[in-house]
Amino acid sequence: MATLRAIEFWGGKGGVGKTTLAAAAALRAARRGHRTLVVSTDPAHSLGDVLGVGLGDEPRPVAERLHAAEVSGEAQARRRVAAILDDAADAVPADVLPAVRAHLRRAVDSPGTVEAALLDRLGELVEQVPERFDRLVVDSAPTGHMLRLLTLPELMTPWVEGLARSRERARDADRTFAGVRDAEPDPLLRRLHARRERMAALRERLRADAAVRLVVVPEPLVWAETRRAVDVLAGAGIAVTDPVVNRVVPAGGTGLLEARRTAQAAVLAEIRARWPGAVEVPLLPAGPTGPDALTALAALLDRA
Repeated sequence: MATLRAIEFWGGKGGVGKTTLAAAAALRAARRGHRTLVVSTDPAHSLGDVLGVGLGDEPRPVAERLHAAEVSGEAQARRRVAAILDDAADAVPADVLPAVRAHLRRAVDSPGTVEAALLDRLGELVEQVPERFDRLVVDSAPTGHMLRLLTLPELMTPWVEGLARSRERARDADRTFAGVRDAEPDPLLRRLHARRERMAALRERLRADAAVRLVVVPEPLVWAETRRAVDVLAGAGIAVTDPVVNRVVPAGGTGLLEARRTAQAAVLAEIRARWPGAVEVPLLPAGPTGPDALTALAALLDRA
């Protein structure tokens, strides 16, 4: 059995079943006695559909010892920009403030702002482990988005440090020009320093306590994307545990099912050779929804 990490990201190519499996894994952890939070960071949220409940940004109970949430990067970005605008009102000259406000409001819709805001919220949830929750299970966006999110702390830390140094130099120049020795604390600079500290802490926390479990279906294109994802995660210092191979066609079929099983055989052989501990989930008639229906699927993950 693979060693469980307190924080587990479930990822994979879109459509491989990662949301259903993440929900089943979270339910399994909760039923083993762990206070568990399962969170979706996928813009195309379907975690609530799988669990059979309506979800929002704040965790809500969905079963005994199990909470769930769906985090919107766009909503987080709007809240973050509003907070920055409040600081800017005190730190930016009045004549340039309208231009700053217009720029920040446009920035709300940019992918970088949304991902950074989503990362901030994820960091807040990570900080609740282990005080409020014993386990955090993250239903990630498809592979490319997940990789950007997980490597963002590494990229953002030096970038925020550079912004803080630039702001400090500008403040020093302004004080020198005005002949002012002491000045009121700069709220923007204070926010940059706090963000830098959060990013550095999140980066170290992910390296120490997080692991990624990739979901793969035994098809050549999906398997190729999975191998690339493993290489990127290894380069970022993030642990990758044995994957879950979903929708494996069982023996004994005929016609189309047997043809599909034959097509899966070569990829399955490669997966088994690289990850002997990979868990294989058979092709099911339909996707389970609701905690009760997820119980059988959770049982199949006992080796995970």
